[in-house]
Amino acid sequence: MNNINWEEYFMGLAILSSLRSKDPNSKVGACIVDDDHKVVSIGYNGMPKTLDEDKLSWNKNEGLDSKYLYVCHAEFNAILNAKDMTRLEGATVYVTLFPCNECVKAIVQCGIKEIVYLDDKYHDTIMCQASRKMLDLANIKYRRYQGRLIEVKVKE
Repeated sequence: MNNINWEEYFMGLAILSSLRSKDPNSKVGACIVDDDHKVVSIGYNGMPKTLDEDKLSWNKNEGLDSKYLYVCHAEFNAILNAKDMTRLEGATVYVTLFPCNECVKAIVQCGIKEIVYLDDKYHDTIMCQASRKMLDLANIKYRRYQGRLIEVKVKE
């Protein structure tokens, strides 16, 4: 049979969630799961939910025209989307991009025990160096995803 395993399934959900993002440069998705292989929450990078996205920038510009001032990252959204915050304790987050230092703060605070990431394109930045330092200090495991990639085709 051609079944997918749990890791492929959860990373597939993170990848599928990333397709909801309107970010023209970095579409990121996250899926948080508990030890019983139950999805606790999902999220993607996007603007805060009640704000008119048409009045905010998706550009990498400077000043108030920079998306970095407004966008909520996928991991942060997945944490905020959790219906029961107690289920985050001991959970694993599957994310399409290694988390920044701000998201790692939230991951540490809510008790997530492991991060499985797909891409680490900002590995050498000071933000990701800080992320790894905090994760090591908090004894949170992190590893690159090694499974098959599930191709998601979206009809136009």
